[in-house]
Amino acid sequence: MTAISRRAAALTTVLLAGVLISAGATACSATKPEHRPAPHGRPPVSSAVLTASQLSTLRAYGAGDSAFGLNLLSTLCRTQPGSNVVLSPVSLETGLGMAYLGARGATATAMAKVLHLPAATGHDLAMGLRARSALLASLNRPGVTFTTSNRIWADPSLVTNSSYIAALRAGYQAGLTNAPLLSDPQRALREINAAIAADTRGHIKDLLPSGSIPPQTIGWVLTDALYLNAAWKTPFEHAMTAAGPFAAPSGRVTAHYLNGDGFTMATSSGWTAVSLPYKGNRLAMLALLPPAGGPARTCRLPGLSTLGTLTASLATSRAQTAIALPKVSLASSESLRGVLTTLGMGAAFGPGADFSGISPKAGGIGFVQHAATLKVAEKGTVASAATAIGITSLAVRVQHTVSFDRPYLLLLRDSMTGEPLMLAWVANPAQG
Repeated sequence: MTAISRRAAALTTVLLAGVLISAGATACSATKPEHRPAPHGRPPVSSAVLTASQLSTLRAYGAGDSAFGLNLLSTLCRTQPGSNVVLSPVSLETGLGMAYLGARGATATAMAKVLHLPAATGHDLAMGLRARSALLASLNRPGVTFTTSNRIWADPSLVTNSSYIAALRAGYQAGLTNAPLLSDPQRALREINAAIAADTRGHIKDLLPSGSIPPQTIGWVLTDALYLNAAWKTPFEHAMTAAGPFAAPSGRVTAHYLNGDGFTMATSSGWTAVSLPYKGNRLAMLALLPPAGGPARTCRLPGLSTLGTLTASLATSRAQTAIALPKVSLASSESLRGVLTTLGMGAAFGPGADFSGISPKAGGIGFVQHAATLKVAEKGTVASAATAIGITSLAVRVQHTVSFDRPYLLLLRDSMTGEPLMLAWVANPAQG
């Protein structure tokens, strides 16, 4: 095993969709998305060549999603030292982005800052979201299965602004589904979880834990789900997979290493990056090894500029290396309200949150639940992710019931003058 291979074995945390998709977008400067049946009712992707302006917009979204993902991963790692962490920046950006379209005022400002949206309002935002959605859909091609599904679930007793529904449809191809979130939250929870399980091919079965939708509280839930099954351009040989030591924060453990050669590599600021391409060369997984030394129990993440330098270098590098990469099978499910508040999105959760773009009765975000899975093996990578955003309802009030179940008085009066027009004592309403 080469020195580079030994150092590559230290990879323990994988940044899922943000880096993968932004790297893929960077590599395809003139992508021609194919015509093919669109998953979950999506319209066919245009076959037009991307213009320089469109490509610049998509790269801006990729950079923003990567910045958000790195910040979130860093915060999660600090709260879970020594643990694996897996998340999907693009799934979270989609779920929170759908909520953002209904945010107003200081709430919208705080969300745009944390999400690193390159265009926060108006026509540019709408066009950017539409272009990003179309490009993501075009990842689905021979050798790569990639599907997404976005939904807004609403209690049927509530009115959702038609302009908001139209914005979700245009930006995220999200449709509205009625669910008894207020009257029967457990049934609604089962329906949402069943939809997510179907959309992720059974990899995420219980996105929302039992009891996570409080009674008479949540009026809307926004969900995003994605599924990826991508075959390596050059699969690893199963016979070459071998056990070897791995220096985990808790001590030395045994990992099973995928071994191969001929992979492109690049270095910057002490970081070593190796690109593992999938079939079609549109997607690639980047394995990023931190500089030697330093703390071992927390994530050590590159800055956005270093990541940009590494990805640009990989696109032109002729340096090749062998690699020894551990097989991994990761899964996590997180409530992210606290983490997002720490990052600066507290305005979206507080009593002053403004989501009036969704409905006059919309309150703040009640919960953000995210789950992700990632399996890296000899043939390729299988990944799934889902995000659910619960929006509280201001329409529900717990009311006391006065039961007139004993004799009572009726007074029909002129409210202006107090003139009593009718007066009755009802001793027995069963009598005529």
